[in-house]
Amino acid sequence: MSWRRLRTLVQREVRATFRDPFTVAVLITVPLAALLTFGFVLSTEVNELPLAVLDADDTPASRRLLADIDASDAFRVEPVRNRAELERGLVRGRTTAAVVIPPGFGRRAERSDGVRPPEVQLSYDGAEAVLAGNAEGALRALVGASGAALVGAGSAGGIALTTRALFNPTLDGRPFMVAGVFGFVLSFLTTLITAVTIVNERLTGTFDQLQVTPATAIEIVLGKLLPLGAVFSLDLLLMMVLAGIVLGVWPQGNVVVFLLVSMGYVFMSLALGLVISASSVTAAEAVQKTVMFSIPLVQLSGFAFPIRSMPTILQWLTEVFPATHYIRITRAIYIRAAALDTLLPELLWLAVFAALLAWLAVRTVEARA
Repeated sequence: MSWRRLRTLVQREVRATFRDPFTVAVLITVPLAALLTFGFVLSTEVNELPLAVLDADDTPASRRLLADIDASDAFRVEPVRNRAELERGLVRGRTTAAVVIPPGFGRRAERSDGVRPPEVQLSYDGAEAVLAGNAEGALRALVGASGAALVGAGSAGGIALTTRALFNPTLDGRPFMVAGVFGFVLSFLTTLITAVTIVNERLTGTFDQLQVTPATAIEIVLGKLLPLGAVFSLDLLLMMVLAGIVLGVWPQGNVVVFLLVSMGYVFMSLALGLVISASSVTAAEAVQKTVMFSIPLVQLSGFAFPIRSMPTILQWLTEVFPATHYIRITRAIYIRAAALDTLLPELLWLAVFAALLAWLAVRTVEARA
């Protein structure tokens, strides 16, 4: 082996690498961004989680208990008017847990003898298993500390906390991950396949030949997306059946709604792939850009890590990702059996993203014409 030739080859590759600013940016910024983002996101810490509270007692004792909970950094108390509103917030995924203080709480706290201690009822969303367990533990600690002050340190009774895990009583993590995998696969793979396919067609000249035909931009876009959309829709159905047979995870809600929303999301992701292909010169560049897109998708869409445990500014940032809203819908249908009316806010967001991406896809084809 010639060290001189090796040195020459190394120098050539270094120059070729640093000649491409996009590659340099990927090599340097992606690892640093991934490190910082994972450091903030990969957390199951109970911090500022929304806690729905129904105070049916409304006495100084119940108000003090709620003030003690609210004073901590673990929960953000959100009062509700009745049980129906409380249950609705849990089904929609807007609240992590709910506390009910029954009538007579204050009277029992004053007269507690340890035989019939004052009682607080806790219901929490078991869909996010790890976060749910940590939330229960944090609330038990807060209620125990506040109860010791309310009832008296010398009392053996304290405050009794009865708990109920909704939607996933066994705190099994599989439903949470299965529902999230649909969002990851339909976002990453569809975008990647579309971007690479169209870039390759442009390089071979077949895409340019389409643009000189009488076909309009909308017809070209639909002609590209419909066949791929049909294939991924079949994949979607196969994934659902496989998850049910092998993992025992079936949708608890309306299967038809789930399939229709997912098919719409497939075409949205395909349109994004078409937009990415427009700014890519080679298939390798299209892959790089798709991978860069998938990193925040995995970290910030709620696919693997609960959004509610992220810092507030990152929770706001997650709203700009279509995958965030789609994954919320899949988990609401798969785990909570949510009705269509509870999904409307997320569906409206997806409709906005779909219209924007469809417009960009058409404009992309027109600009290439």
